[in-house]
Amino acid sequence: MNEAAVRLSGVTKSFGAHTAVSNFDLDIPRGTILGLLGPNGSGKTTMIRMIMAILLPDQGEVELLGGPPDMSRRSRVGYLPEERGVYPKMKVLDQLIFLGELRALPRKQAQRRAMQWLDRLGLSDWAPKKVQDLSKGMQQKVQFIGTVLHDPDLLILDEPFSGLDPINQDILESIIREERDRGKTILFSTHLMEQAERLCERVCLISRAHKVLDGDLREVKRRERSGAAAIEFEGDGGWLDRLGIVNYEIVGDAFHIPMNSRVSHDEILAAAVASGVSVRRFEVLEPRLHEIFVRHAGEEAAEPAMTAMGGAR
Repeated sequence: MNEAAVRLSGVTKSFGAHTAVSNFDLDIPRGTILGLLGPNGSGKTTMIRMIMAILLPDQGEVELLGGPPDMSRRSRVGYLPEERGVYPKMKVLDQLIFLGELRALPRKQAQRRAMQWLDRLGLSDWAPKKVQDLSKGMQQKVQFIGTVLHDPDLLILDEPFSGLDPINQDILESIIREERDRGKTILFSTHLMEQAERLCERVCLISRAHKVLDGDLREVKRRERSGAAAIEFEGDGGWLDRLGIVNYEIVGDAFHIPMNSRVSHDEILAAAVASGVSVRRFEVLEPRLHEIFVRHAGEEAAEPAMTAMGGAR
């Protein structure tokens, strides 16, 4: 089955005078992890809701798992919305069994899968407790279990890492990779660019309702490579000034040097060697996702994206 798991063609959605998504095209190949990246208010959640037919587009078409997003196809999706929703008075296990039964799982199968997932996420002791007795992070893990319990073909996760501590973020990342290895397709929206770089095979950057760019992450970085170089050396750095390089940044033990038309990579390396310093490392740097986003969307669009982790939302 080679068709895209999700396909958007010319999709537009407005709320009054505000356009949330504008003329958007996107293909998500099956069996891949795609990160939908952008600041708050950029249109990510609106797009996800149209994929799930919670909202209908004003223009354009949405295809889900090879056809329109009808009930049968949506039943093959595990959707974790940004707004968390649990039943606080229900016991944890009872709630998961209920959610499994809503997805047509037999009760015993839902109970068995729920206990396996609770054990995997360190919550088995909480199975008989009411959901309201759990911390917010634990409740979020319960909701994630409810999302994957019916073994969906497509996972749509809207800001899934929000509120999780680093250990549980790592656990969730490993689960996402495992699901991909099992042939599942994963779409998750996030403002955490560094996390997306670790996890995604494909990315789609969105700003002010418009797609900035999308594609295979490695290809995107290769296309967007600006030529910046990193060099680590032992010895006097006066050769940088003599070469006319003054606009550099020191990151750890390395000098990060932006390229310009006057000095090539080869000239930098040759000048370092000729100066007599001992070069430990020299490499051409790939741009970070944040740098790519700024390059295409501008600082004004990217600035809200930086509040969460010093360079992300």
